[in-house]
Amino acid sequence: MRQRRLKNEINVVPYIDVMLVLLVIFMVATPMMTTSTIDVPTVGNANQQDQKKPLEISIKADESLLLTDRAMGDKEVKIDRKELVKMVKASLARDPEQPVVVSGDKKLKYETVIAVVDELRSTGVKKVGLVVQTTGK
Repeated sequence: MRQRRLKNEINVVPYIDVMLVLLVIFMVATPMMTTSTIDVPTVGNANQQDQKKPLEISIKADESLLLTDRAMGDKEVKIDRKELVKMVKASLARDPEQPVVVSGDKKLKYETVIAVVDELRSTGVKKVGLVVQTTGK
């Protein structure tokens, strides 16, 4: 008499049945779901007339500073780090809510830009931003 061999196979038919039932449930339930909308504020179409013109500080590759006051015309003034605090305080005396933007040369160390931003924050500037140049493709 021959011995029967044991089968080492898994019966996957019940798993396929469960998967097909779940698929049908999701296919029926998906069209019934309601989608919600979120109103996101737009940035590009903001009121340009209400915005104040910023005080712009440009840091060159040799760590020299150029100050451009957009509210008082577009005259660029070359200053050093010691004069920076005086000039910014004078500008903030006219308008304490005037924003200040900092732009740095791409060859410049990031630490230098952060040091200038820290000096501006210690001066009492409420709005400090960084200028980003994008490459147009």
